[in-house]
Parts: sequence; structure tokens; C-alpha cells
Amino acid sequence: MRTELDTVPAADGAAAFEVIAGRVDAGLVLICDHASSHVPPEYGSLGLPPSEFERHIAYDIGAAALTRALSARFGVPAVLSHFSRLLIDPNRGLDDPTLIMRLSDGAVVPGNAKIDAAERARRIARFYRPYDDAVNATIEAGMASGRLPMVLSIHSFTASWKGVPRPWHAGILWDADPRLARPLIDGLARDPAIVVGDNEPYHGALKGDTLYRHATRRGLAHALVEVRQDLIADPAGVAAWADRLAGVLTELNIGSTPHAIEHFGSLTGPLIE
Repeated sequence: MRTELDTVPAADGAAAFEVIAGRVDAGLVLICDHASSHVPPEYGSLGLPPSEFERHIAYDIGAAALTRALSARFGVPAVLSHFSRLLIDPNRGLDDPTLIMRLSDGAVVPGNAKIDAAERARRIARFYRPYDDAVNATIEAGMASGRLPMVLSIHSFTASWKGVPRPWHAGILWDADPRLARPLIDGLARDPAIVVGDNEPYHGALKGDTLYRHATRRGLAHALVEVRQDLIADPAGVAAWADRLAGVLTELNIGSTPHAIEHFGSLTGPLIE
């Protein structure tokens, strides 16, 4: 049995995802839902100025670099999106009204203003489904290896929201399964210089999001880490946070300490299939 996934590059600019090679039996899969601000040429700029694609509304600043650094550190597979969340947000359920945003943090998105059912279906088929399928295949490969993977989703958040500074350096988001989330919170919080949010700046219970679809429903241990964007906006910051997170993950004996399938359900209500 192969114990390593092949890299699938987003070479043609239209690919919906990239899979970074890693040992599928390493006990950890990384995902990065908002890795890219890429929009294929036929969509133009969605009617937005270039400056909007440098903001968090287009992608999670620093998240892709941090994901790559952790993947390299542990030799684990990672799946990264290769399209802007302005096209469609893979971290939403298909019935979520924010799946395709018409207004995002004060920015009207002209290219989404009059989207019809056919275009919605096209974006789901071209971007959402292939990325979702890649996440599914990567996790399935880990499960088939005989060592159940934990799933860690990498995101970033803005330093302030609506003019109010956010006090957290990082946040760990989770729903009902504490197995990975609580040790991450406790491990990061041991550094007195770090303010760690427990389900801050957002709550991790989001029906139909990526972790809900691929980890909660499977009973796999999982968590979402949010790092403040100004802290990972350059290589030095990425390296520092990769070291910090890697230290905590190493303490957890990722890849050495097995965990079982355990269903905790969801705070959002009965699980949907």
C-alpha cells in the first residue's frame, strides 16, 4: 500500500485545489479552505478593484504558507483550495446563504450580484466539489492506511473588525469534539505572551462546513486554528507560528498516539448526511 499521496499541482490556473504530498499514515491531515485569491480569467475581477484581492474577503492571508510549513515539518498531506472565496466558499454548506457572497465586509461584489441557479451550479461543479472531493480522498487514504488521521484546518483572521481591535493572537474553533481542540488551546496558552481564543473570534459550530462534512460526521478528532493575519503576513511570522504550532502538535504525539472514531455530534443539531 502506498503511504504517500502524490502532489497535485494547480498548474493550469483553473484547478480547484492542490494536494501536497505526505504520509497518509502520519495521523494528521491539514486543510486550507481559503488558501488562494485566484479567480480564473473568464470571471475577470468580479467587478472589484485589485486592492480587494489583497484583503481577507478574498482569502485568508498567511494561511496557505502556514499550512505548507506545517505539512513540510511533519511530512503530512495537505489540501489547499486554489480559488478565491469570493467565487464560492468551500467552508460553507451548500444551503448556507453565505456560500456565494454578494456583500463582504462592506465590499459589494458586482460579479455575484445577479448570479442565477445555473452559475451557482457551475461554480459548485468547477470549484466547490473538486476541492471537497480532494479533501475526502485525502482523509479516506489516511483512514485506509490503518492509522486514523486527525484533521486540522488552517485559517487566519483580521486584526480588527469594524474598527474594534481583536485581542487574540490565535483562536481554536471547535464544535462538540474536544479531543484536538482542548489540547491545542491549553498548549498555546502555556505561552504567557499569547492570547488564545476558545471559539474566538468565531464559533466552530457551523453546520455543513468543511470539518462538519469530513470530520464531525466521520467521528475523527479535529479542530480549526485561526491565526491573526498580521502575525503571519511575512515569512518570519509564518516560521514563528509554524514553530509554535508544531511544538504543541509534537507534544500531542501526532502520528504516535492513536485515537478512535468517536461521535460527539454537533451543537448545531442532528447530523445531516
